[in-house]
Amino acid sequence: MIKFPKRTVSVLLAAALLLGYAAVLSSCNRTEGITIRYLNFKPEIADKYKALAAEYEKETGVRVLVDTAANNAYEQTLAAKMSTSEAPTLFQINGPKGYAAWADYCADLSDTELYRHLSDKNLAVTGADGGVYGIPYVVEGYGILYNKAITDAYFSLSERNTSFTSMDDIKNFSDLSALVTDMTAKKSALGIDGVFAATSLKSGEDWRWQTHLANLPIYYEFRDRGVDLSSDATKTIEFSHAENFKNIFDLYINNSTVDRRTLGTKTVVDSMAEFALGKCVMVQNGNWAWSQIADVAGNKVTADNIKYLPIYTGVSGEEMQGLCIGTENFYAINKKASAEEQKAAADFIWWLYSSEYGKQYITEELGFIAPFDTFTEDEVPSDPLAKEVLRYMQNESLTSVPWNFTVFPSQKFKDDFGASLLRYAQGSKDWAAVKSDMIASWNRESTS
Repeated sequence: MIKFPKRTVSVLLAAALLLGYAAVLSSCNRTEGITIRYLNFKPEIADKYKALAAEYEKETGVRVLVDTAANNAYEQTLAAKMSTSEAPTLFQINGPKGYAAWADYCADLSDTELYRHLSDKNLAVTGADGGVYGIPYVVEGYGILYNKAITDAYFSLSERNTSFTSMDDIKNFSDLSALVTDMTAKKSALGIDGVFAATSLKSGEDWRWQTHLANLPIYYEFRDRGVDLSSDATKTIEFSHAENFKNIFDLYINNSTVDRRTLGTKTVVDSMAEFALGKCVMVQNGNWAWSQIADVAGNKVTADNIKYLPIYTGVSGEEMQGLCIGTENFYAINKKASAEEQKAAADFIWWLYSSEYGKQYITEELGFIAPFDTFTEDEVPSDPLAKEVLRYMQNESLTSVPWNFTVFPSQKFKDDFGASLLRYAQGSKDWAAVKSDMIASWNRESTS
């Protein structure tokens, strides 16, 4: 994996960016009058993209026509437009599977400025030939959130059974398990109902476990097997890291605010409220959760006390593991467009993530965590969880876990696995059966 570089801003970098931006403007001026089409994925920000396109045309003379697909109709819209005169020059793929579907239309972007400034090249969609066919334009992250006010209270206890002095000492599952076990024993002194918020296993509320948590063992299995995510090798699994999943899942449900047998009634809202009200210390979720915490009436978790810990499961070498960082949003350029149009599209997305206007628009209007080294520490979204994700991304000693759940075979597979996890938590299904059923469901759904 590629390590995230530190984002230090120097005179040389600033000069390089200015030169790069000048080159873009110069190039665009030479191609004034060109029209490119962008097929936008998100209807809710269609007007924002149109305003951005108008500013770009004003600055460069290059016209960007923004088409927007209806909700849940992007693939159908893309398929309908690709064979017409309105085929997009710039479009979106959702990861390796999206690339597999649209490989005939995806140009190699490895020589583009935007790719050169991608902080973690591992996040790009690549082909078997080593080419780059999708560049992520926004990232999100998830891990174990913790309330530093409560962990600090634990570390200040005069009687405890660990030698940890801060959360910086927690480097792997063994450390985490020891910490959580002792915090559970001290929960009365800490004024909590449990270390972890309730694991939401109600049907439809279990995506954090059957998708996000399951991402880790699948990532490690595919890494061990050297699987190309755009290939048919993803259609079968062995669930070889099932015990690692069980390690962390058991830690969650056995050190919770509620009895594990009641988890089938719990929702995401329930667990986030428990965290916000200080009834627990930790909860697994992503950076999108800040509003779910801050908006709870009576919230006790301040912005300066909400922190992230990687999801440790006992995998060898996990001391170097960071958060789960990824996206389902990748720019692709239509290789069937003219060379001039392809270059104009590449210039547009570089301008968007390198110019002062574009960067301000990305952070303030679109609210994106941008995965490019063109952004300084002051040019990021303001919420504390976004800042935590960036803190992990900037730590050059850690590597991220990419979002391999983009290749999960179907929603039915996820639902089946979630139902098995609930039965296991309730005590009506043993782990061996959970594992075998998970494998069978994946392999069946991959070929159906």
